[in-house]
Amino acid sequence: MQQDMIDNKPVKEKEGLDKKDKKYVIKRKKRTCAFCTKGAAPISYKDDKMLRRFISERGKILPRRVTGTCQKHQRELVVAIKRARHVAILPYVIE
Repeated sequence: MQQDMIDNKPVKEKEGLDKKDKKYVIKRKKRTCAFCTKGAAPISYKDDKMLRRFISERGKILPRRVTGTCQKHQRELVVAIKRARHVAILPYVIE
């Protein structure tokens, strides 16, 4: 049984393996927007528990590619987070 070699290491044939380059191709499942689903609560600056899910441990707003929100809801989310910061429901910086 002969195996292909890359950098003197055997490469196994698997699904998602590009035979031309002999490298693994990472296929990620696309995240769905949490606010587009039926029964989702509207975005409100008063709901600090929900808004904290979209803020990093440093206090920064997480991008769409990380959270999986759609463009429409990401814009609403950013406005709600900024309003909550202004009213002192959320901190600007977490130390």
